[in-house]
Amino acid sequence: MSAYVVFVRDRITDPEEFATYGKMAPLARDGHEMKALAFYGTVKTLEGPAVDGSVILEFATMAEAQAWYDSPLYQEAVQHRFKGAEYRVFIVDGVAG
Repeated sequence: MSAYVVFVRDRITDPEEFATYGKMAPLARDGHEMKALAFYGTVKTLEGPAVDGSVILEFATMAEAQAWYDSPLYQEAVQHRFKGAEYRVFIVDGVAG
């Protein structure tokens, strides 16, 4: 069953750190099959606090999504995101067809 990693960016706090994350994070795709379904497109917030940006990545399984997130390359990159922006990130299972 597909799984989705959802990133909700609340705000950028350090543009330089965030830019470093933006350069490093794509390198973590190597060896991990994923599909970007949404990538910082126009957001219309319908409920709750305004969203600054969002990304939705599709993986074949929850385990594959977690393996990508836990990978050394992504964990190195994500340290810069932690310093450069406030996010909420989660993995959610898709629905069985």
